[in-house]
Amino acid sequence: MVEKIKTAIVCDWLTHYGGAERVIEEIYALFPSPIYTLFYKKENFEDIKLGEAKIFTSPLQKFSFLREKDYKNFFLVVFPFFIEQFDLSDYDVIISSSHCVAKGIITKPYQLHISYVHTPMRYIWDMYFQYLEFSGLKKGLKGLIAKVIIHHLRKWDVLSSFRVDYFIANSKFVASRIKKIYRRDAEVIYPPVDVEKFLKYKRKPQDYYVVISRLVAYKRIDLIIEAFRYLKGRKLLVIGNGPEMRRLKDLAKNLKNIEFLGEVRGNKVAEYLSKAKAFVYAAEEDFGIVMAEAQAAGLPVITYSKGSAKEIIKDLETGILYNEQSPKAIRAAIRKFESIEDKFDEKKIRKNAKRFDKNIFREKFKEFVEEKISKHFSN
Repeated sequence: MVEKIKTAIVCDWLTHYGGAERVIEEIYALFPSPIYTLFYKKENFEDIKLGEAKIFTSPLQKFSFLREKDYKNFFLVVFPFFIEQFDLSDYDVIISSSHCVAKGIITKPYQLHISYVHTPMRYIWDMYFQYLEFSGLKKGLKGLIAKVIIHHLRKWDVLSSFRVDYFIANSKFVASRIKKIYRRDAEVIYPPVDVEKFLKYKRKPQDYYVVISRLVAYKRIDLIIEAFRYLKGRKLLVIGNGPEMRRLKDLAKNLKNIEFLGEVRGNKVAEYLSKAKAFVYAAEEDFGIVMAEAQAAGLPVITYSKGSAKEIIKDLETGILYNEQSPKAIRAAIRKFESIEDKFDEKKIRKNAKRFDKNIFREKFKEFVEEKISKHFSN
């Protein structure tokens, strides 16, 4: 029965290769299907499996040349409308991967909709006030308009959650947010981490710390830079790209101990991790694949304790958790790490990461979807 089922995959956008895109890549490998998305930048996916997929985009595709920060600001209000315009009547099963509006796809009564949720929209829920501050929208007419738009987006977000038959969350933290916002239960299946790739590299620590991240405001790379401003003699490598690059470089101007390497892909990521003293992070993450990758490389992780961090890092055993999102707390955590650095066991850290291996994701995700398909179409 499962073999005869026609499936489609829906995601918010495919513009860069990050954690959400890795999930879509694994879903596509398990259930090869057409992919429907608002935006698609083909050039960023040509060398991976997703480049083989048949991909359908919305009319917003003509604006895909814009920076991610810009099209979110310009088009967020119309994202719900355009995601609802995809006609998926020919499919039996819809699998959405959602951190914005993908879960809001319109389906028919006979169709099964399973949504893998990376997070309910951060900028309209628990990061609402931070979003307004980062975007300069706390005051004035623009701020008032933004607040009204977000108010209506919240209504749509909750109503569209009724269209999902089954939720999967990428962490216990996100499952609790789904319960809080949508009043729905969610199965927890951690995102896929290519643990084996990182296990190949033997640890050869050099004298630098590293952070790998999309350079967007909520990742709080600015706090890490400010922390290293007063950590003389400690070098920080910042790996990643994004709309915050220029601002962060300006912030780090004249700081000789901070180096920006831009986007790094493939085995180079594993090489940098294998040679670092520790991985430093400051975001309140929904999951944070990069933290699990650092652990797979045997690397201690120094990170903010809220979000999913406690699900990934074991405090004082595989890393250091700090409780305040501030440069001062980051500096204190790094000094604490340095005082007990010799106590961290590379083997224990790598073993901790094996819980997130991509083969576990494949097994659990496939089993979950096939079970729901069998149940849905046997009635």
